[in-house]
Amino acid sequence: MRPPSRSAALVLVAVFAPVGATGAAEPKAFPGAPTKWQGFARHDFKVGDLGATVVVPDKALPGRPWVWRGEFFGAFADADAALVKAGWHLAYLRVPDLFGAPAAVKKWEAFHEAMVRDYGMHPKPGLIGLSRGGLYCLNWAAAHPDKTLAVYLDNAVCDFKSWPGGAPKKLGTGKGSEAEWKKLLAAHGFKDDAEAVAHKLNPVDNLAPLAKAKIPLLLVYGDKDTVVPHAENSELVYDRYKALGAPVERVVKPGQDHHPHGLKDVAPVVKFFAAALEPKK
Repeated sequence: MRPPSRSAALVLVAVFAPVGATGAAEPKAFPGAPTKWQGFARHDFKVGDLGATVVVPDKALPGRPWVWRGEFFGAFADADAALVKAGWHLAYLRVPDLFGAPAAVKKWEAFHEAMVRDYGMHPKPGLIGLSRGGLYCLNWAAAHPDKTLAVYLDNAVCDFKSWPGGAPKKLGTGKGSEAEWKKLLAAHGFKDDAEAVAHKLNPVDNLAPLAKAKIPLLLVYGDKDTVVPHAENSELVYDRYKALGAPVERVVKPGQDHHPHGLKDVAPVVKFFAAALEPKK
């Protein structure tokens, strides 16, 4: 068989040569004059009309992996900072009061597209779901398992009936919040409480897409959480995900309430995302 001509070889190189996570040889620089966050360069900019934040590591890991904070950027952020130090980019999109509703997922889609297409980021971000941020992360992962690397949940809301529903709505044992429940109804476009309760796509009831894709979950939670009770949220997700044969691990904090979030030693979180990033054998 004759070797390919030079022109044919160049075509093959153009088609098959790796050019980064997105196919973009020269990803754009993040906009805006950088400020500092935990000693790292922080960029605040707009994607369309949405406010975004990206923290850039001093030396990015190959493939430009990133972790995406679902809510409360900068709160209890020891693990976030450790990941940036380890070479991960950290990102956040400001879409508050949407509780992971379809409108939030749609806005996340626009941000994800920009991060991958324009800025050369890895096509599968790791997700960090702290408290109500769990609704954003789990609903994104269920809608886009092919665009999700792994999910770390920290005292996370996994069922909106539990929070903000909870005891005030007789939907759970936690404190709940009447005001936040009204916001949730509006975010989802539910006409009344009954329609919200009948919703079939709460994360606790919609784990199959994640399990089929074998997306790893790490659940960190206190077993005395009076706001987001573990038995109605993290523990229930752990049991159901394990029953589906999907990869899940947990760290239970005995006697801990909803706050403080996080771990004193964040090494398990960094290790969790690093393991998810490793090429599958």
